[in-house]
Amino acid sequence: MRTIKIVVAYDGSGYHGFQKQKAILTVQGVVDEVLAKLCGEAVVTAGSGRTDAGVHALAQTLTFTTNGRIPCANMVRAAASLLPPDIVLVSAEEVAEGFHARFSAKWKTYEYKLLVNKHDNPFMVRYAWQLREQLDVKAMNEAAQLLLGTHDFSAFRSTGSVDSSPVKTIYAAQWHQRGEEIIFRISGDGFLYHMVRNLVWSLVQVGLGRRSSDDFAAELEAQRCEFLNEPAPAQGLYLAQVGYNEYPLT
Repeated sequence: MRTIKIVVAYDGSGYHGFQKQKAILTVQGVVDEVLAKLCGEAVVTAGSGRTDAGVHALAQTLTFTTNGRIPCANMVRAAASLLPPDIVLVSAEEVAEGFHARFSAKWKTYEYKLLVNKHDNPFMVRYAWQLREQLDVKAMNEAAQLLLGTHDFSAFRSTGSVDSSPVKTIYAAQWHQRGEEIIFRISGDGFLYHMVRNLVWSLVQVGLGRRSSDDFAAELEAQRCEFLNEPAPAQGLYLAQVGYNEYPLT
């Protein structure tokens, strides 16, 4: 029995999220069907984590076991003709028995994309949160630095989350601006349901001048019901990287 690790990129716009669900079109469901054809047997993948409907991935990791003998290089080539154009099998490799896409992961990086423009860009409607008002990126970065280290993120956890510890360690969190595009990149040892989208929404309120860094610091110590917060739109979020070695702090 072989254990295979694959990395897929996908446009989540047309799917009801990543995780396989009965009678609903999901990214994992499509990938499992294609892998079954390639391996000549039923395949059940495990993903590094869920992404919601409309959320994208640059590098979602999956693992599965199979008796199929197709070489990994051939798997990537063959999948290109079987997968829909909005899902791409980026890489495949055989790994040690027991390696697991989710449980072996040590950190993840997400990116969130904003566009500040006078009117919506129709070509980016599915790929960014588009805003009309200018943002104070410096203030947003000052607030984002408060996320570094280990915190209880209960205040930024949406209902419906799986029962897991709200204590997470954030290794990096920073906004980068390139013209009208503003991207938030955050890396940590784990993330709660809607945590990144809730953080982005609050940080945007800082950028709009509606909240201060001190307000944001207070939110980190608060309970969710103590302040107004909602998830930023799904289409701006991208799972960018999943790491299986210690996070590179230097």
